[in-house]
Amino acid sequence: MTNKIKRVALIGPESTGKTTLCQELADHFKTHWVPEYARDYMARLHRDYTLDDIEHCSKKQLEREDELLQEAKQFLFSDTELIIAKVWCEDVFKICPAWMEKKIIEKKYDLYLLASPDLPFVPDSVRENPKRRDYFFSLYKQELEKRKFDFSIIDGKGTTRFKNALKAITKKFPN
Repeated sequence: MTNKIKRVALIGPESTGKTTLCQELADHFKTHWVPEYARDYMARLHRDYTLDDIEHCSKKQLEREDELLQEAKQFLFSDTELIIAKVWCEDVFKICPAWMEKKIIEKKYDLYLLASPDLPFVPDSVRENPKRRDYFFSLYKQELEKRKFDFSIIDGKGTTRFKNALKAITKKFPN
């Protein structure tokens, strides 16, 4: 039954290991994870993205999460969530759609893992802020604190990062 599934969101700046952590945690708990819809979408765009594009990606992300929640066991890990979209909209377009603000509260996760920007930046075709990772980290942290959402900062390189994430999850959900 889906109401027993714990939803864990990975949040953080670009190139902080969110995807890798999602995969590793899902493998560890033998469950599903929700890839970031926007990565593939933006890579195929071949033009500057718009606010409509971010809204489209956000809605698709939520749809995919709802689908995978039906198949998940114990946990569902999400490789992004709406706080990232909100901050991105505000940074790029100076506005956040009202529905996003509402959904952030409605779709609150059981735990947020905030990935520290302590890993080297690895450029790719959709990453655009190598020098602003501390700035975005701070904004995401402020959003989580402002809403009093339960979160843990995840840092460390290699297996240490995974172990720190696992420790945060087992502390929050001991059984």
